[in-house]
Amino acid sequence: MKEIINKNCYKIKQIIKNYTGEYNEDLEQEVYIRTYKNLNKYIEQNKFTQWICTIAANLCRDYLRSSYFKNKQITDLNEDAINNLSYKSTPETQYSTKERQKIILKAVNSLPKKMKEIVVLYEFEDYSYEKISSKLNIPIGTVKSRMNSARKILAEKLEFLIKDKN
Repeated sequence: MKEIINKNCYKIKQIIKNYTGEYNEDLEQEVYIRTYKNLNKYIEQNKFTQWICTIAANLCRDYLRSSYFKNKQITDLNEDAINNLSYKSTPETQYSTKERQKIILKAVNSLPKKMKEIVVLYEFEDYSYEKISSKLNIPIGTVKSRMNSARKILAEKLEFLIKDKN
């Protein structure tokens, strides 16, 4: 097993990073566990590297569909979106912008789960409607409808921010 890990660790890490956007040691370990448990199912005709990479890709897809990832993504978004903002203005403006950002993120988090998911993917992750449709396995019309509804809700909740800015 040690030889398998050493030979394939770089490819497995790349697959995980490509799918999830970050390195995840737990996912990598799970790939090796599943590989070990399923070695008896491996067919010699195929390349072993392709087989283990398929296991990694399937595991990543399962992880991305999991409620754990979706909830973690929303939680991380709150902290990361605020902490990763770069400001080139006065301290007062920085504070004001950071506060506005917190208010917006709070409004997004208050959306119903199905709408929040689409807003996060579209606005924060830069997914297209087509990619969201594919990722969530829902029709593109549903994506557009939920996005439209979410925008209306957010517009109502955040109307005071627009008035304050003018």
